[in-house]
Amino acid sequence: MEAWNNTEVPNFILMGLTDSREIQLALSLLFLLIYLITVLGNLGMILLICVDRQLHTPMYFFLTHLSFIDLSYSSVITPKTLANLLTSTKSISFMGCFTQLYFFVLFAGAEIFLLSAMAYDRYVAICNPLQYPVIISSKLCWTLLAGSYVTGILDSSVNVICMSELTFCKSNIIQHFFCDTSPMLALSCRDTNDIEMMIFVLAGSTIIMSLVTIAMSYVSILSTILKIKSTSGKQKAFSTCASHLLGVTIFYGTLIFTYLKPKKSYSLGKDQVASVFYTIVIPMLNPLIYSLRNKEVKNAFFRVMQMSSGSRQLK
Repeated sequence: MEAWNNTEVPNFILMGLTDSREIQLALSLLFLLIYLITVLGNLGMILLICVDRQLHTPMYFFLTHLSFIDLSYSSVITPKTLANLLTSTKSISFMGCFTQLYFFVLFAGAEIFLLSAMAYDRYVAICNPLQYPVIISSKLCWTLLAGSYVTGILDSSVNVICMSELTFCKSNIIQHFFCDTSPMLALSCRDTNDIEMMIFVLAGSTIIMSLVTIAMSYVSILSTILKIKSTSGKQKAFSTCASHLLGVTIFYGTLIFTYLKPKKSYSLGKDQVASVFYTIVIPMLNPLIYSLRNKEVKNAFFRVMQMSSGSRQLK
């Protein structure tokens, strides 16, 4: 079979989730609703934290950037997915495909590191509260944030450089709804075992190191909470990390299911469902999890609403 050099591929065709026109229309409406909630929820969280001074703490500093990352990587995937569901043209340019892949991996990698930083923040707050202002300084917060983006940039750069070495066997049809590594590797003429191993090791090491950090933090947190004698004290301590733990469980569960498993267990249908969940649904869930389960965020919302209504009455 004649091979295409990667520079000769004019575009790729994203096959999407289904061939049924009725299901495509239903999915487009569902994804549009989810995306609108994602944009409003994450932007609302960012604005609320910026406006309310009582939320100007390290925990909410990290949460602001988590909302920004969620909004960003959802925006990398969802608008193009909506366009493909609503039109018969499902093509994406060669550069557009690699750009989508680059920024998706960048923001996903940044979120993995940021969730670890948030776990460490909760560990210090609960296990060493007297030293919290000293340990979790503004300098450390910015350093951890920079580390998140540097990790994302390194992961995405290595990923795209590896993928750029591919040659394609006169087929440009990607069996997925966005440009992801596995369905793109399936189009290659050459043996991709070395590229797959490199990407697997890179993604696996990033996820595992993050999970180890989170697990160690929460083992210490749980040990500290169990030593608290009062029930109200235990509930208060647990409530400060419950939202983060729930968000971590959902995010890592789908990532591990999709990427850290044997190649022979790959299933297009199951992997697409998991991909929909972590690329489109989870960015919507995070602001809901951190707002509905967090009294400080709800109180801040009511304060901002009262300030807003008071300013309108003065006018």
